[in-house]
Amino acid sequence: MVVRPGAVTGFLGPNGAGKTTTFRMLLGLVGPDGGSALIGGRRYADLAHPTTVVGAALESASFHPGRTARDHLRTYAPYAGVDDRRCDEVLAQVGLTEAARRRVGGFSAGMRQRLALAAALLGDPQVLVLDEPANGLDPEGIVWLRTFLRHLAHERGRMILVSSHVLGEVQASVDDVVVIAHGRLVHESSLDDLVALASPRVRVASPDPAGFTALAADRGWPVEQDGDDLVLTGGSCAEVGAAAYRAGLEIHGLAEEGGSLEDVFLRLTGAAPGGAA
Repeated sequence: MVVRPGAVTGFLGPNGAGKTTTFRMLLGLVGPDGGSALIGGRRYADLAHPTTVVGAALESASFHPGRTARDHLRTYAPYAGVDDRRCDEVLAQVGLTEAARRRVGGFSAGMRQRLALAAALLGDPQVLVLDEPANGLDPEGIVWLRTFLRHLAHERGRMILVSSHVLGEVQASVDDVVVIAHGRLVHESSLDDLVALASPRVRVASPDPAGFTALAADRGWPVEQDGDDLVLTGGSCAEVGAAAYRAGLEIHGLAEEGGSLEDVFLRLTGAAPGGAA
């Protein structure tokens, strides 16, 4: 898969699909069995100043409960080559200024997610790798996260890779999607192309495929051959049946397929062979 600058890419898959493992390979924490994981064409271990190139917040992020939010960031600041002022800047970016001097042990799950994001932002990296960042956020926090990530990508040209096991959670914020299941890549496209897969599809069995092909072209329905059947996209069974009746076309069978992104997601992830990574 390839993640492009200036876009938010949703890295999707059911629990156990291998999303966190993939992120750990990207960050050099585990080695892949084959292939390579590169950031800007280089391995993470070969980056001279990694915190200015990539910022990451993995699902396993931990915090010392006795430290304040500001002190947590100050612990990492020397590795990012930044000072205390930058710590305050990123706390403001994620909405934690008022909680800067509170001990992390008293933070909610959503506040911990924001603090993990602040730590990832310390070096002002060009790439953000975020593992399930919406976990623990309330609805207001989720809306804030979507807006913030889209701003970083679209206005500041950042490359953002966000994992989730809930398609609807990221649908409003991503530009591209990568879907894995059982440790295997099963789909990679723009969000628009994935949405197109969710358009109503009607499977037609007819002794007159040429007639149906002409009908589909006249109605603007994309059509493809699938074995002995035709599959039309964009119309419902009722619409296709009514149009065929008016055109005098013989039908032996109609069946509607797809219809929602959730259906597409389940179809993609359910089709992959193998075990969980």
